[in-house]
Amino acid sequence: MHDADTLRRAIDAWHAGLTPESAEESATWLTEQLRRRGLFFGTRPLCTVLRPRFLTRGQYQLLRDRIAILLGAFDRALEAALADPGGGVLDQFRLLDWERTLALEDPRIPASPVSRLDAFFESSPSEGQDGALRFTEYNAETPAGSAYHDALTELFQAIPAVSPFLAGHVLQPLPARHHVVHALLEAYARWSGRPPRSRPVVAILDWREVPTWSEFLLYRATFEAAGIACVVADVRDCELVNGRLHAAGTPVDLIYKRVLIGELVGREGLDHPIVRAVRSGAVCMVNPFRCKILHKKASLAVLSDERNTGLFSPDQRAAIGEHIPWTRVVEDRGTEFKGERIDLLPWIEDNRERLVLKPNDEYGGSGIVLGWETAPDGWRAAVRKAAAEPFIVQERIALPSESFPSWDGEGGEGGEGGEGGGGGGGLVFADRIVDTAPFVFGGTYADSCLTRVSTATLVNVTAGGGSTVPTFVVERR
Repeated sequence: MHDADTLRRAIDAWHAGLTPESAEESATWLTEQLRRRGLFFGTRPLCTVLRPRFLTRGQYQLLRDRIAILLGAFDRALEAALADPGGGVLDQFRLLDWERTLALEDPRIPASPVSRLDAFFESSPSEGQDGALRFTEYNAETPAGSAYHDALTELFQAIPAVSPFLAGHVLQPLPARHHVVHALLEAYARWSGRPPRSRPVVAILDWREVPTWSEFLLYRATFEAAGIACVVADVRDCELVNGRLHAAGTPVDLIYKRVLIGELVGREGLDHPIVRAVRSGAVCMVNPFRCKILHKKASLAVLSDERNTGLFSPDQRAAIGEHIPWTRVVEDRGTEFKGERIDLLPWIEDNRERLVLKPNDEYGGSGIVLGWETAPDGWRAAVRKAAAEPFIVQERIALPSESFPSWDGEGGEGGEGGEGGGGGGGLVFADRIVDTAPFVFGGTYADSCLTRVSTATLVNVTAGGGSTVPTFVVERR
């Protein structure tokens, strides 16, 4: 049976077992559990639908196998960049001057011990065929969502709606937090030269007002359950005392960094105690400043650009061709598109319907311009802006969608905040775009998978739309 057939049957089985009564009971129970556990993104509940995301065993294995190959390609690109810090490949990532300075300082640990790839399986289960796997971004700096995913996994294993489904199906959870803990401890051991099971004092640092603060508290509980002291603190409550970093008055050894490097330096400057502590070797930071090289969206352009083909092995070139959409840094140059020579800037202007523009270093969907949703004049202006700033252009991919149920207790138009369709309240089914965002550990392997669903084209919870749902591998009993 094809994976798409397996998924369609599993989705149909979940929906068939969901009555209006069980949907209302499940929605009430889920809302109370989210509130009790603090599972909110700012003021919005983390999950607003009543079904988890399913992957087949074949899909999950494909994710892990192909990611292992692509991680090798990212490593080769990073090695080439570091081998010629005066230009060459490093220039293609479009680092700012201060980013280049920090990235070239030896962190004594891998560039991205904890990271995440964002991808899509291009076809939907309803289409009855297995879809291509396409990776659109590499979050190599400070990926969020793993603790949220694990907490939602626990809830959906207990939600009332799961009971009839479990009679015919097995759900394999895909926990992530233990991988994060192992990756952090291994990085700290390498950095410090101490035994791998050393217990550093961990600090999770960000701005107090960020909407992900509730996830920091989940991780603090995880660390403390493992016998690891952890402090969650505002960036502005850090100071260097006798050469050691203190966070909210507590001396710390390891920063499980959540604050974005660009925001930290942009708002506080290179003289901030965190920056000084990392550069002086007073504290280990995961991920280190070097992560900025691969975190740039231009990293996918480095992989897919024909001028870098010689960097990669035959297996890596095949994986890049199959799984990385055509991507280029927006600049005045000649290049290739599917074997055809093009003049990049005018070609971008003429192919609005098949392209997307992305800032080289933003998050949450900020600054992204979808050509097929933009008027011609607006597209031309966006291309001019992209050519003047670090932007990438990427080929459009087919975004998959699945039907997800929700409970509309207000009698409105259903869905999330008025999204979705059908009916005037009660149990509502709406098609939602589904992304696939597997977590990566040690820069070498992938495990677990964040899923976000949304009726909007930009599938991003930070951008204010969509819902996070847990991901399970599903099989028939």
